[in-house]
Amino acid sequence: MASVEQLYRYVGGSTVGVRDGAPDLRLATSGGLTPDGPAEHPRFFDGFLGHAEQMATALLLVSRVARTRYYVPPGMLAAVLRAADPVVTSNGDRLRFESFSACCGVYARLDALPGALDRPALASGTTNVDVNPPLRRALAGIGGDDALHLAVGEDVTVTTTSGSVTEEKVPLPERWLKGFAEVQVVGSTMRPVLEVSAAEARRFVRSLPASTGGRSALLWAVPAGRGIRLTSRPSTDAVCVAGPERLRALEPVLRFSSSLRAYAPAVAVPGRPAAAVWEVVLADARLSVALSPEVSRGFSGEGGVLRDLADADAETDADLVGAVLAFEPRLDVVALAADTGLPAERVLRALGRLGAAGRVGFDVHEGAFFHRELPYDPAVLERMHPRLRDARELVAAGAVGTPGADGVVVVRSGELTYAVRATPTGLRCTCPWYGRHRDDRGPCKHALAVELAARG
Repeated sequence: MASVEQLYRYVGGSTVGVRDGAPDLRLATSGGLTPDGPAEHPRFFDGFLGHAEQMATALLLVSRVARTRYYVPPGMLAAVLRAADPVVTSNGDRLRFESFSACCGVYARLDALPGALDRPALASGTTNVDVNPPLRRALAGIGGDDALHLAVGEDVTVTTTSGSVTEEKVPLPERWLKGFAEVQVVGSTMRPVLEVSAAEARRFVRSLPASTGGRSALLWAVPAGRGIRLTSRPSTDAVCVAGPERLRALEPVLRFSSSLRAYAPAVAVPGRPAAAVWEVVLADARLSVALSPEVSRGFSGEGGVLRDLADADAETDADLVGAVLAFEPRLDVVALAADTGLPAERVLRALGRLGAAGRVGFDVHEGAFFHRELPYDPAVLERMHPRLRDARELVAAGAVGTPGADGVVVVRSGELTYAVRATPTGLRCTCPWYGRHRDDRGPCKHALAVELAARG
């Protein structure tokens, strides 16, 4: 698996201490982006965070997901990989902590909402924060419901007098980076399906298996009275639960919750694996976990971003829209249309393109995009899509024919030819890849080449 190296450059490590008798959490930041441009050690917040034990537990959960590999391919030993540090975005009125599992099949996000913060943020932007073993142990010891003092970033001129700059190079699988781009596409297709009380949520999660013994379990969550149960038979209002043991990650925060919500794709093929988002409603916060359609199938291979990346018009529009973003917690399509002079439908398409490059995320609870800038090279994110690269090469080589009288386009690929046909549900191809995946993982390279050629 190809990797890129992410350099974490921290002025000291994150710590938990005591300030005025209350827990004092100081998160060291590394290499971020703000409205004013890149910053080596951005400072986003310095104030009190309500619900100390709840927030500490939720932060630990996000960190734990980053350190977990939920799927190990047969014959492969679990990689000993230093966990990537969580990504933190300050949207002015809230803080969002995000992480991805090492296998790219589980995404976690904690939203610390305005009611949890005693003051506005110092600045907006995105960075990584250091979550080291001593910090995790200290977070596990925070109890009670008192306020937690939180500093995201510190004054570098003060900090460097007592400690030296530490640097760590972490090899990140390309799949991990692609997953951030893919998961917002998945989220934007979701609709709420199930909601249960905290008591029923705990009962359901505790009933899940701790392990499936390496088997790929594909089940569905359906209503059962006031609760939820698992079944092997999907229905209209069912939520796919691939690898139900992965949902046990939510268990530590459920004692603080008021309810549990589940989201499923608004349009899905009955019985086919599908992604799902599970959201724990907390006091002044939300903790959401997205599960990939199958345990062995991470978000990074879904291909949902390919059409957005291939759309040259969307690329131009994305430049316009991206220039006016200012780390808003909820992107207003109407306001963006007014600011850019673009129709609303083109703004939405541009947001899809920005999401494909990791520049926006999607909040299923609010049904809206939010601005964040991953602290990774955007060029790296966009070149990690071999199907798009191959499709462009097919077009450049003149391998895409013209539509026949029946609307079929023949595409030459090496010594073989494939027929791409337009249908009411999209393009179909005669290649083996399409035969295996259909429309579940975005277009095959031949269908994508036909779309590129049609645009000129």
